[in-house]
Amino acid sequence: MIKFTFVTLFKDLISPYFDDSILKRAIQNEKIKIEFKNPRDYAKNKHNKVDDYQAGGGAGLLMYPQPLCDLLDEIKKNDPNAHFIFPIPSAKKFIQLDAKRLAKKEHIVFVSGRYEGIDERVIEKYADEVFSIGDYVLTGGELPSLVMSDAISRNIEGVLGNSDSLNEESFEEGTLEAPSFTKPNIFRGSAIPSEFLKGNHAIICTLKKEMSGLKTKYFRPDLFLRNVKGK
Repeated sequence: MIKFTFVTLFKDLISPYFDDSILKRAIQNEKIKIEFKNPRDYAKNKHNKVDDYQAGGGAGLLMYPQPLCDLLDEIKKNDPNAHFIFPIPSAKKFIQLDAKRLAKKEHIVFVSGRYEGIDERVIEKYADEVFSIGDYVLTGGELPSLVMSDAISRNIEGVLGNSDSLNEESFEEGTLEAPSFTKPNIFRGSAIPSEFLKGNHAIICTLKKEMSGLKTKYFRPDLFLRNVKGK
């Protein structure tokens, strides 16, 4: 089992995602466990504020250290092996290899910033890893935390109904997943490639690899070139 602790001011942005489908079953089957911690509960001021103006000026407010540090200290005290992840825009991109690696952890803590982010001293002191999910800015760290927890969960044994599907997904071979089809064989004038209907799995496998390569070359030339250089 892996435990996800979400440090967030807005639990309801995350918790509903675990109420249905695969992740709900993963919780019921004790493959994953989730909990939420709110920095406001650790604030020591009259109005439970967790934000303040930036030193040196600047637009927007930052989450200041005390509430977060007290909260994270408590987590670390209760579990010295907890792995702290901060989603921030100025970090390396989270990729499938990270999801597979992190699926072996027992306890991951996602620390979601808000406003203009988190005082850098908190990140420097507690972060085991920092990740970005793309070259854009969001209003908080909740969506990246949710994205990463979903990707990690899929790589935990027993979470997916058919674990073989992991081997066919995008990025497993350094390429995008090949196109997939279902019935009917012809829909609105568009037909499934005929080789998919003949039952020769060796030919189908070869065709899928070719289609995967073409798809990667078109949509992600960076991945395609990296894959070619790797060979």
